[in-house]
Amino acid sequence: MNNYMYESGFVHPRFRLNGIFLDKESLLRVAYDFIKEGADFERATGAFLLDWFDDKPYVQMKTSGTTGTPKTMKLLKRHMVNSALATADFFEAGTNARALHCLSSQFVAGKMMLVRAIIVGWDIYLAAPSSVLLEKDERQYDFAALVPLQAEYSFERLSQIKKIILGGGKVSPALAARLQQLPIDIWETYAMTETVTHIAAKRVGDPAFTTLPDVSIGTDARGCLAIDAPKVTDGIVVTNDLVDIINDTHFVWLGRFDNVINSGGIKLYPEQIEEKLSHNIQPRYFVYGLPDDTLGERLVLVIEGESFTLGEVVFEGLDKYEKPKEVLFVTEFIETGSGKIQRAETLKTIG
Repeated sequence: MNNYMYESGFVHPRFRLNGIFLDKESLLRVAYDFIKEGADFERATGAFLLDWFDDKPYVQMKTSGTTGTPKTMKLLKRHMVNSALATADFFEAGTNARALHCLSSQFVAGKMMLVRAIIVGWDIYLAAPSSVLLEKDERQYDFAALVPLQAEYSFERLSQIKKIILGGGKVSPALAARLQQLPIDIWETYAMTETVTHIAAKRVGDPAFTTLPDVSIGTDARGCLAIDAPKVTDGIVVTNDLVDIINDTHFVWLGRFDNVINSGGIKLYPEQIEEKLSHNIQPRYFVYGLPDDTLGERLVLVIEGESFTLGEVVFEGLDKYEKPKEVLFVTEFIETGSGKIQRAETLKTIG
């Protein structure tokens, strides 16, 4: 069935775009119209649709570049179909679900929203990938994928969506606490381009991720997650994410291996420190390790915006090794195209 879907350019008979039933031929006409006359986000959608229905067995796309230079990858269409079916099954978002598409179709998360709709038979509505959503849209939706920034800035309208998956960045404890107050189903996902978006998810506020079907997990010698997901990847994907494996289907994410700071022989995990600081700092921030002659690396706190004085209360909850040795301010963080903070690049802007 999956091969048929991929090889024939399958479009589910219940697929709708902005409420209109479209088959393959009419969808391609829409794609050409988007490219010719559409807004930026519609042109990106049109370009992907042409890629999806061409004769190549793969779609070429770039990684986000969170931890380095973005690289171009070829994702097999059959893997993308399998991923779409797994998502629909895991999140119970089947045929006729009404979905909101509010991510850029330049990146894998936005592309996969379209694939899910086409393969599963969703009624998908396109919206500009803005931080503020649903301002003039009173429709009720069954499913949407958002980044945490959209969830934060559109909080008052999120109840229009029954089920939300969040990706593209860590959900802060403060945001998680707010989201848990809503009478809807919200999940944080563990995802990457190499695995065709998410291979695991957890309800916001829960400590552990649950793997999707047909995903096996382990760790390498560093303690980083290794993923065996034959339906969406060829071979094992070894990550730079430090994890605590609970059992065959559950793991706790600890932080990025390449972010770990060795300060005076003590290993510090920036993501865990940042979580402890989250209730006491309003602007965006991150912690980082800078070279130090005595300690090897010294922990610094980097805050976005104008300089201000931090009281000692900000550092309550940190142990003595986790307290930053220095606080730096930068006017604006450097980000990837998908909005992720580039820590090393940001520090280069500080004189």
